[in-house]
Amino acid sequence: MAEAAWHGGSFGSVGACVLAPNASPMTLDGTNTWVLRAPDSARSVVVDPGPPDPGHLDAVAEAAGDVAVVLLTHHHLDHSEAARAFAELVGCGVRALDPAYRLGSEGLGEGDVVAVGDLEVHVVATPGHTSDSLSFVIPSERAVLTGDTVLGRGTTVVAHPDGQLGAYLGSLDRLHALAVAHEITTIWPGHGPVIESALPALDFYLAHRQERLEQVQEALRSLHARARDGVPLDHEALPRRIVEIVYADVDPVLWPAAELSVRAQLDYLRA
Repeated sequence: MAEAAWHGGSFGSVGACVLAPNASPMTLDGTNTWVLRAPDSARSVVVDPGPPDPGHLDAVAEAAGDVAVVLLTHHHLDHSEAARAFAELVGCGVRALDPAYRLGSEGLGEGDVVAVGDLEVHVVATPGHTSDSLSFVIPSERAVLTGDTVLGRGTTVVAHPDGQLGAYLGSLDRLHALAVAHEITTIWPGHGPVIESALPALDFYLAHRQERLEQVQEALRSLHARARDGVPLDHEALPRRIVEIVYADVDPVLWPAAELSVRAQLDYLRA
């Protein structure tokens, strides 16, 4: 059965998702640009303006009204490329962990609270997909904006070498602990549909990573056994050969991204 198309929309009492028109195998239906605004407030927070598509930015500006600040979950261009131009258009700053993506003097990091009227956005460091990945908890909604750390459909890439699997597993554990404590119940991701039940999704993500690690280890054992039988083992080509074994059932168009995750897994296993 085909999965239902995702179009964005309004969620909770403070969230609206404006879907960017940049659908692809890597971005799913497109980048989710989130507009956050407390009820009865004129001012909003925009998260991940996305690509520099004029129609998309006009739609975000219309949904957002008076924008207090733009926040970035991480630096990948499908989330950040339009941030500076959009912020200059609406007259606000851009806050990000990486200074290269800021507009203005304010950074963004673990423990920060961005308050606009009655809206509070709590910043949680969730590195792993990238080194600068952040998640944003909205306590009033018990929701978390995860960027690419958790997707609304499928699983994410640990973007080696900037991304690291150990950090990513720690970030999943951290989000899982927030879900167990009922501090978050829903996930508003950077791609794909909203996840209404955070805990089962995080359980799945953790189990999936463990399964992939075991598959990579088994592929390594198989390739080394073949090498002992006289089949040369090219270490430069090793990640690709593991992808061909472990991700054999995945569309080859996604294999370059899978290879990034395999390289991250190999680094993790060597540590």
